[in-house]
Amino acid sequence: MATIIRMPSVLAGADEAAIASWLVNAGDTVAVGDPLAEIETEKAVVEYTAEESGTVGRIVLEAGASSEIGAPIAVLLADGEGDADIDAVLGSAAPGSDGGQAEAGEETAPTVATPEEDPESGAPEVEADSVRDAAGAAAGTSAAVVTAESGPVDSAGTDDQGRRFASPIARKLARSRGLDLAALSGTGPDGRIVRRDVERAAAGDSPAPGTAPAASASRTGPAASAASAAPVAAPPAPAAASASADGDDDLIPHTPMRKAIARRLTESKATVPHFYLTADCRVDELLALRARINASSPRRVSVNDLVVKAVAAAFTDVPDANVTWTDSGMRVHRSVDISVAVATEGGLLTPVVRDVGRASVTEVSRQIADLAERARDRKLRQDELEGGSFSVSNLGMFGTLEFAAILNPPQSGILAVGAAKKQPVVVDDELAIATVMRVTLSVDHRAVDGALAAQWLGAFVERIEDPLSIVI
Repeated sequence: MATIIRMPSVLAGADEAAIASWLVNAGDTVAVGDPLAEIETEKAVVEYTAEESGTVGRIVLEAGASSEIGAPIAVLLADGEGDADIDAVLGSAAPGSDGGQAEAGEETAPTVATPEEDPESGAPEVEADSVRDAAGAAAGTSAAVVTAESGPVDSAGTDDQGRRFASPIARKLARSRGLDLAALSGTGPDGRIVRRDVERAAAGDSPAPGTAPAASASRTGPAASAASAAPVAAPPAPAAASASADGDDDLIPHTPMRKAIARRLTESKATVPHFYLTADCRVDELLALRARINASSPRRVSVNDLVVKAVAAAFTDVPDANVTWTDSGMRVHRSVDISVAVATEGGLLTPVVRDVGRASVTEVSRQIADLAERARDRKLRQDELEGGSFSVSNLGMFGTLEFAAILNPPQSGILAVGAAKKQPVVVDDELAIATVMRVTLSVDHRAVDGALAAQWLGAFVERIEDPLSIVI
């Protein structure tokens, strides 16, 4: 039987991904484990392999296009199957279909409902409006939508009692963002409000009533002409940069990575109770030790490499701080896995250096350099972006003296590292000149109390100011 290959969830928390490139063509025979495509997520490019054997019957989502997790991207055929089997399996996958065959000469739009996250409970919920929209366009029809809570919906998205209709996830998103459904224009079937309408309204970009985006999945044959003939206004393809309304500025569409960064940082600041601690570290001895290491080691180490090692050493001194908050209990970490912030062209990535406490300084330096290079090339694996209980963000190389970083959920802490500058200090009641580096610790107050955080920060300062304790 023909099998739908769906967009895989290759990165935890991602709700959509794109086909960076196909590694097979229609007609190719594949076995289990053979590479099919490179999937580009918000943070990485991941090679996706076949989970079943067969012949690639049709590429549904072309290279460069994106879709939600779970949407069809290709169809795999068994021996003796052909286009009719492809049409049947794609048609039966669409919600609301009766399982019957499409009329001769028609092809059902290959778009299916995909899991969406309930913003209140976190449970998966199916948003099927875009599926019905695409299926209706392909068939050239606009059937009335009947909901479980009331009768048919009219062209304005209301029933005979004047109530507006919206999908469950659209209602919950509107409620969580303080939006009035009555003020929104629905682009779903017969004016029904769907998720995209709420998201556009929240962004201040509500579409005109009666418009709806066309299905993004590629189609061929009569169905394509039927879809193009349907009275649906399709938005123009996003350009690299478009002129704004006043003609003076450019509008650059958000990349998936930028959207992910915005979503996660907003979630962090809105839901995690941050507090901040700041300390000054005298780093003259640290800089001298680094110079000695680089004079004799085949691999040069950076100040940031030593900072990461000092973070791990501080967790050895204060292991109670190596925890993260979960709704069911406190997760205690037995190793020190540290995320290191890496600036890339598309945004900030935080690959994880594993078990830093047991690695040498040169090994930590090698791992950080390798992760940073592959982060900039978007070649990180999924497992290299997940996990870790703590992050280090260093802007000292840009001359920044001090800043406070936003926590990277579900981690409990992040250390913001500033530039090392010479300044006056008091040593044994005498005025002296020292090289001082200011650090700011951001902490999740649910997991770590103030006194414990202060104890950890004090241990970090001691390790930095006695750098031999970091490397031995």
